[in-house]
Amino acid sequence: MAADAGRVLANLEGLRALTGDEMGAQRVAWTQTWLKARAWFTELVNALPHQDRIERHYDAAGNLWVTLRGVSDRALVLGSHLDSVPNGGWLDGCLGMLAGLEVLRSLSEEYAGRPPVTIRLVDFADEEGARFGRSLLGSSAFAGTQSVEADRIKTDRDGVTLEAALASCGVLVERIGDAAVEQKNAAAYLELHIEQGPVLERMGLPLAVVAGTKGVERHAVTFFGQEAHSGSTPMTARRDALAAAAKLALEIRPIAMKHPDAVATMGSVKTFPGIVTAVVGRCETTLDMRDLGAGVLAQMFAEVKAASERFAVEEGCSVEWKRIWSIEPIPFSAKLMGFAAEAIEELTGAVPPQLPSGPLHDAAEVCRCGIPTVMMFVQSLKGLSHNREEDTRREHLELAVEAFAKLAAKTLDSLLQDSAV
Repeated sequence: MAADAGRVLANLEGLRALTGDEMGAQRVAWTQTWLKARAWFTELVNALPHQDRIERHYDAAGNLWVTLRGVSDRALVLGSHLDSVPNGGWLDGCLGMLAGLEVLRSLSEEYAGRPPVTIRLVDFADEEGARFGRSLLGSSAFAGTQSVEADRIKTDRDGVTLEAALASCGVLVERIGDAAVEQKNAAAYLELHIEQGPVLERMGLPLAVVAGTKGVERHAVTFFGQEAHSGSTPMTARRDALAAAAKLALEIRPIAMKHPDAVATMGSVKTFPGIVTAVVGRCETTLDMRDLGAGVLAQMFAEVKAASERFAVEEGCSVEWKRIWSIEPIPFSAKLMGFAAEAIEELTGAVPPQLPSGPLHDAAEVCRCGIPTVMMFVQSLKGLSHNREEDTRREHLELAVEAFAKLAAKTLDSLLQDSAV
C-alpha cells in the first residue's frame, strides 16, 4: 500500500493556515473555527477516488464517519480528532485524521474502491474538552460511557451550556448515546498521534508502540487551618493550611518516582483569605495521579492520602479529600501492538519501545467497549504539545505515515485470515 506522506504534510500545513493564527491552532470544539475545519476536511473526503463507494455521515454525538464499503461488513476503523485546545499545536489530533484519510485513500486505490473489509475513518467530536471540561465526549458516546446528565449543564467561561453549544451544531445532547450503534462490525481500531512528551526524543527514536493509556486518579484536597494575623501570630502557634499543602506538593514527587512511568501533579493551589497579611486558613488543591498499572495507582493514592493526613497533623490542620474524576488503566491489544512493532521495525531497522500514554485519547474509550485497539506515537520535539511550539521533524512525520499505513495493511491481512485480532 503506497501512502503519500507528502500529501499528508501538505494537508496539515493547509489546515494550520486555515484555522490557526500567530498564537496557534484555534479549532476548539463546538465553535465556528472547528466547523470550518470539518467542512475543509469534508472537501478532502469529497476528492477521494471511487466516490460511489464512499459514505459520510455525522452520528448522534457529532462524530464524523467516512466509510469505504468493502466485501465484508467487518470494519477496520481509523480515527482521531480535528478539534484542538485554544492556542494549540498544528499536529495534535489532526495528524491522525489526515494520516487516516491517506490510508483510506490508498486502500481505495489499491482495491479499486472495494477492499476486502470495510474501512472506516472517524473524527471524534470534542476529544480535548477545552471549552466545557468534558474530554472524550464523542468517543465516550460511541463507547457507551457518556454521562449526559452531568455533562449537559456544564458551562463555558461565557455561561453557555454544553447542551446549547451542541444544539447550535445540530447535536441533541439527550441523543448522544445513540452513537453507540457505530460500534457494529468494528473489528479493530488504529490511531496515530504525536507523543506529546520528551521520551522518544531523549531516546533518539522516531516512533513507538503505545502500550495503553494510563489510569487517572483526580482529587480535590483541601486543608483547613486557622486564619490569623501574619504579624502577631508566632510561628509556633500557627495552623497554616498552606504549609501542610506545600509539604504534600513536595511529597508526591518521591512517591511517584518509585514507579518508572507514574506521574503525580498538584496542578492548582488556592489560598483563603488570600491576602498578604493573613495566615492561610484554607488551602484548596487539586491532585492528578497516573499510571498504567491499577495496583500502582492504588498504592500511590494510599501513600499520598496518608502523607496528607500526617502533614495536616504536623501543622495543626485537618484535611478533606474529594474525588473529582477517575478512569481505569486501558491496556491495548497485544496482537495489534505486535503488528505496530513489526511495521516500525521494518522501516527503521530497530525494535521500537512500548510506551504508556499519560494523556487520554479517543483510543482508550474505543478499547473500553471491547474493540481491539492500538496507537502509534511519533516523536515530539522538546516534548511540547498544547501550544504553538508543538512540532515534529518532517522526516519523522513522513516515517510515521508510512508506518501507520503498514500497520493498517498488517491488520487488514489479519482480519482476512482470522476471525478476530
